[in-house]
Amino acid sequence: MQFDLTIPATTPTRHGRRNALRKIVAGVSFGLGLGFAMVPAAHATPAAPVNGAEYRTLDKVQSTDAGKKIEVTEFFWYSCPHCHAFDPALENWVKKQGENISFKRVPVAFRESFQPQQRLYYALEAMGKLDDMQKKVFHAIHVERKSLDTEAAIADFVATQGIDRKKFVDVYNSFGVQSKLKRAAQLQEAYKIDGVPLVAIDGRYVTSPSIVGATLGSQPEAVLQTSTLQVMDWLMAKATKERKTASTGAPAASQVAAASKK
Repeated sequence: MQFDLTIPATTPTRHGRRNALRKIVAGVSFGLGLGFAMVPAAHATPAAPVNGAEYRTLDKVQSTDAGKKIEVTEFFWYSCPHCHAFDPALENWVKKQGENISFKRVPVAFRESFQPQQRLYYALEAMGKLDDMQKKVFHAIHVERKSLDTEAAIADFVATQGIDRKKFVDVYNSFGVQSKLKRAAQLQEAYKIDGVPLVAIDGRYVTSPSIVGATLGSQPEAVLQTSTLQVMDWLMAKATKERKTASTGAPAASQVAAASKK
């Protein structure tokens, strides 16, 4: 299923921008779930997920920068209500993983109007303010109902949080942040991101509350979040086992199966 994320031909009013964002949120947040609604769910459970049902395997394994650790990447959008709702549970899960993982986030841009929030994320990261500000940004958008969708609105907001406005704007418009946006676009394309939030494990597996929900059916959001974390636990164990197999030179299960068919 495709979603109309095209930019309007005319510049929308502030009210129009808000309505447009609501439509985008609906499409983006549920895009993956609708896309996978036709996948057979036989025998799929969060504790024993099935490829193509509660998670999917990328056609091409992506390189990671985590070394011996397993890289876990969340693709998100600040204005997505489901990303906001998933954030506390995800952060707790990340803390429990300790030194086993290297965790990072990638803000997505399904259209040009998403880019100010991408710049916000990478500017805060460059200034060493991300840990302090991540929850505050979500709170401002989803609780205080601030429209942080322009450079001016974003700069005004960060200034209220004790960040020097001029320094922030300089970083926001810097070459370094622009380079981060290009890299984010490359990752978004490589991982075939068509909905958020979505979590990638070890550069090869992806899952999300929306993907899991496609097999579990209508469930409270908290249930889908918990189930997604179970799938992530299973994928972590799978990735760890596959790494050990590769390091010992033993054939992976997929290789054994392929050989048996010859």
